Amino acid sequence: MRIVIAEDAAMLRDGLCLLLTSRGHEVVAAVGDGEALRQAVDEHRPDLAVIDVRMPPSHTDEGLRAAIEIRRTHPGLGMLVFSQYIETHYAARLLADGAQGVGYLLKERVADVGDFLTALERIAAGETVLDPQVVTQIMGAGRRAEALEELTPREREVLALMAQGRSNSAVAEALFLSYGSVEKHVTQIFTKLGLPPSDNDHRRVLAVLHYLQT
Repeated sequence: MRIVIAEDAAMLRDGLCLLLTSRGHEVVAAVGDGEALRQAVDEHRPDLAVIDVRMPPSHTDEGLRAAIEIRRTHPGLGMLVFSQYIETHYAARLLADGAQGVGYLLKERVADVGDFLTALERIAAGETVLDPQVVTQIMGAGRRAEALEELTPREREVLALMAQGRSNSAVAEALFLSYGSVEKHVTQIFTKLGLPPSDNDHRRVLAVLHYLQT
C-alpha cells in the first residue's frame, strides 16, 4: 500500500514511517502541514493518507480541512484521521462527503499495532473505521445543532449575548427589550435545549456551551 503521512510531530511522523515500511507498506511522503499534504497527494496519488488534525500554522484544524478538500479532488483516496483531538464540525463534514474509505482514530486509544494496521487495510478497502468516542461526540454535536434550530431569531440573539457573558439586564439593554421579556426568552431557551431546573447544574453555562460547541 502506498501511503502519505501528514503529522507535524517529527518523532511520531518518523515512528509511523518506520512502522509502516517494516510491515511492507511504501511511505511515499511524510509531511508536517496541510499544504504539503495537498501537494504530496497530487504528486504521488497514494492509496491512503494518515492525517493529524492540528498542524501548522494555527495548530487547530488544518489537517481536517485539508482532508475535506482532498477528498473532493481525490474521492478514491482512503483517509485515516489520526489525532488526540476530536473536531466534530469538520469530522462530520468529512463523513458527509461519503464515509466509505474514511477512518478517525484517537492516538491514545490505539493500544495494539495489529489493530492499527488492520484499520488501515480496512480503510484502503473502502470501509469506515471510527473510534466510538468520535461517533458519540459527532452525534452529540448533531443533536445540539438540531436543538438550536428550534430557537427563534430573537432567542438566538439572546443566547449569543449570553455567550458573551452578558447578564439579563445587559441583554435587555442591548436588544431594547424589557427585563421580563429577556427572562421569558431565557426560559424558552432552557426549555428548547432540554435544560430543566437543577440544583447541580448551572443552566446558563450549559446553554452557552451548547451554543459554542455547535
